[in-house]
Amino acid sequence: MDATAAAISTPAALVLEDGRIFRGTSYGATGTALGEAVFATGMTGYQETITDPSYARQLVVQTAPHIGNTGVNSEDAESRRIWVAGYIVRDAARRPSNWRSERSLDDELVAQGIVGIQGVDTRAITRHLREHKTMRAGIFSGDAAQATDKELLDSVLASAPMEGARLAEEVSVDEAYVVEPNDHGWDGEPRFSIAAIDLGIKAMTPVRFAERGVRVHVLPATSTLEDVKAVSPDGFFMSNGPGDPATADAQVKLLRSVLDEKLPYFGICFGNQILGRALGFGTYKLRYGHRGINQPVMDRRTGKVEITSQNHGFAVDAPLDGATQAPEERYGRVEVSHISLNDDVVEGLACLDIPAFSVQYHPEAAAGPHDAAYLFDRFIDLMADTKSAADGAKNTTDSKTEDKK
Repeated sequence: MDATAAAISTPAALVLEDGRIFRGTSYGATGTALGEAVFATGMTGYQETITDPSYARQLVVQTAPHIGNTGVNSEDAESRRIWVAGYIVRDAARRPSNWRSERSLDDELVAQGIVGIQGVDTRAITRHLREHKTMRAGIFSGDAAQATDKELLDSVLASAPMEGARLAEEVSVDEAYVVEPNDHGWDGEPRFSIAAIDLGIKAMTPVRFAERGVRVHVLPATSTLEDVKAVSPDGFFMSNGPGDPATADAQVKLLRSVLDEKLPYFGICFGNQILGRALGFGTYKLRYGHRGINQPVMDRRTGKVEITSQNHGFAVDAPLDGATQAPEERYGRVEVSHISLNDDVVEGLACLDIPAFSVQYHPEAAAGPHDAAYLFDRFIDLMADTKSAADGAKNTTDSKTEDKK
């Protein structure tokens, strides 16, 4: 019996913390996986999903029924490894069929020790989570699945919740690295240089900057203001990432120091929540989160609706009724620039008196959609405007000094 056939015959169970149990068979590695059960609604891009660091400590339910058809390859991974804690699918492909495939998804899950389950009704699981909220869960297969239902549930209830989880430092790089524009199709000298804090950054994010002529210094999550200044950036960026933003005190402190320096800022996802906290707003946990590549968002400045890629379980608690004074008054006025059309969740912040903005979704989205790619250009324009204003002020000061002489 080959490995795939053996997995199909190996019993497995998905146990939710409210006691609901879904039974299927093993997919990927066998054993135990504990985490928060969430659902992702994308019809494609499963390799990008499982390698997104924002999914750390989460058991991902794919609502699309057929998973693994196109296999996996070495080019489409969004980070150095698979980050999902466990994987839940309905119909797993028995063998991949795509010219870019290098190996099967099942083999990749086994190789990286990711425990999964197949043959379960993922639509029913999704509906349950939507109606009752995301919750702690466990996947048990092989010998682990032989325990009683009570023992399995006790294991789930003993696991850590996502509230209060500090995970950015766990998924971040240990050493800084640089992504050069010339390596990604840019012809000529870099236009700008930015410091990007890796809180769980996806590989496509620095690539999107580099394609536009921006040199990206990717720095660890534990970086200080001195580390940022050491690379002499024209702008500052904070990435997506996992965990509860209420635990990101160090990153909030760093961002406030950057904002005080008037360095242009752009944040994505976790970076949006950190900007919200830096401005003095709170954050809260969503009932079931936004995950998938089909989330509608309105840009309130233009009225344009974007179909976006998202992956977050927390949101910023900011007023939706126009410009307001930031609770941290030294940062001036701020407005909610983007909003979810599904549930009115804050999807973006724009500061009106300092050069800073952020969005909750993923404009770098691979494999798509690309409706929000313009945000990279908006940040470049913000850096150009800030630099032009600084040069103008310097020239005025130099002229006055010369006149006094």
